[in-house]
Amino acid sequence: MTDRKPMIAVLTGAGISTDSGIPDFRGPNGVWTRDPAMEKLFTLQNYLADPDVRRRSWLARQDNAAWTAEPNAAHRALAELDAAGFPVRVITQNIDGLHQRAGSPERKVIELHGTMFRVRCVDCGAVTTMREALDRVAAGEPDPACTECGGILKSGTVMFGENLDPDTIDTALKVALACDRFWAIGTSLTVEPAATLCAVAAQSGARLTIVNADPTPYDVIADEIVREPIGTAVPRMVRELISGAGSR
Repeated sequence: MTDRKPMIAVLTGAGISTDSGIPDFRGPNGVWTRDPAMEKLFTLQNYLADPDVRRRSWLARQDNAAWTAEPNAAHRALAELDAAGFPVRVITQNIDGLHQRAGSPERKVIELHGTMFRVRCVDCGAVTTMREALDRVAAGEPDPACTECGGILKSGTVMFGENLDPDTIDTALKVALACDRFWAIGTSLTVEPAATLCAVAAQSGARLTIVNADPTPYDVIADEIVREPIGTAVPRMVRELISGAGSR
């Protein structure tokens, strides 16, 4: 008999943040569903080649709902699970920082697609804050250039056509291999290599739970599929685990 708590790996997508007022991308009211042309703003080749795309991108960043969003019940529940002594690692496709603001320790949150709160020069690699760049936009620079070399600035997020940071994906893979349970929450599981983490975890013996409103390509290998709204499902799952009802 052992009192070892199971290691929980949690992959989160845009769906976990919709209750915080941040729209997803591909859902019925998603950003790209409502305006397919917006997807161009997230493609590196278009961004680098077209100054107009960059100008539209900076305006969109100013209006991003994440600036005023607050963590919701699902974010807080995952932080509570960590506080209860469970080894939790959050692997997120989101760039909004809400897991950290909810109380999940920064070192335990793996941001696969980067963060919206930093800006990087694509030429010299200089890093500054998004707030600094947006202040320049507000002051009249529609497409602010790097102050170090004059190069193009982009958000510290991973765009389509851009590789994920190899160290970040390596860390995520190690977590998927080591966990006892893998929860995929609010993600369509159509973006690789993030989605593959489900298979990696399942093949390594982890119990796979998918919490998503719509079917995903990985439902066929899941041990449990939850269609309940994320804002109620995740707190319930956490309560059950903490109380011992869901222990292995």
